[in-house]
Amino acid sequence: MQIARETLLQSYRAMRTIRVFEERLHVEFATGEIPGFVHLYCGEEASAVGVCAHLTDNDTIASTHRGHGHCIAKGVDVGGMMAEIYGRQTGVCRGKGGSMHIADLSKGMLGANGIVGGGPPLICGAALSHKVLKDNGVAIAFYGDGASNEGFTLESLNLASVWQLPAVFVVEDNGYGEATGASYACAGTQKDRAAGFGMPYMECDGTDFFAVHETAREAIDHARSGKGPVMLHVHLSRWYGHFEGDSMTYRKAGEVAAEKENRDCLKHFRDRVTSAGLLDASALDDIDSAVNDEIESAVIAAKAAPWPEDAALMADVYVKY
Repeated sequence: MQIARETLLQSYRAMRTIRVFEERLHVEFATGEIPGFVHLYCGEEASAVGVCAHLTDNDTIASTHRGHGHCIAKGVDVGGMMAEIYGRQTGVCRGKGGSMHIADLSKGMLGANGIVGGGPPLICGAALSHKVLKDNGVAIAFYGDGASNEGFTLESLNLASVWQLPAVFVVEDNGYGEATGASYACAGTQKDRAAGFGMPYMECDGTDFFAVHETAREAIDHARSGKGPVMLHVHLSRWYGHFEGDSMTYRKAGEVAAEKENRDCLKHFRDRVTSAGLLDASALDDIDSAVNDEIESAVIAAKAAPWPEDAALMADVYVKY
């Protein structure tokens, strides 16, 4: 299926925004100015963008502790995200969520989640709402190979199949659940797990935007048409540790360098669209420059923004006051 030029440009910008956002956080976190933990998404950009390219604000997603990429792909404001990570009042959650709890319901982003496997149960509820309201929406859960072993992830797969919910379970398999290899910790295969719940299974190379985009389209169309849930298994690699400060001693020497050299989704995208004459290199260079300026402005604004007032501690705790 041919992808429109405008979609290609938007997708490249989203992937480049995620890359620059994360690489800048890698630098900024080392200064000690960012509170809490940060988990970076570099190397996985094509997964979030390839999936979310088929979604609207009416569709819902639930994320993980590694959620910045999903937020950006779903259209959450980058400046508001940066301010949130810095804990400032201008953040999308008023500075009270931080990196692991960014949410924006206006964009259908139910939130990043500090609970491993916390997203699948949430999207069962969201998918049930879409089904009951008949609003043609779908719900997407992004989770990792580690979260695939959590009991409530398996319960969610079961519930989604029993109720035939418009849901897609996206397993972003980067090969490691924290520091434990998936080959050691995951019995059977993800395909076996999907089959155990009578759920269609699809997989793709998460470093190839075009493979993700096409496979995600099939999965989302299946769910949106009322045929029930789908599992989409995306094979990819994260370039940084599980968290900032992780020494990654569990990875082989040269492993990450090889991934950066041979499986960079942005490099693959650029090479493919320019060699095919779909986009000019100059157009991609312009996007690179604009994104660099956007992230620089976001950091400057976040650092200058005010901290939340003390009174905000009790806001949003109860429905009524």
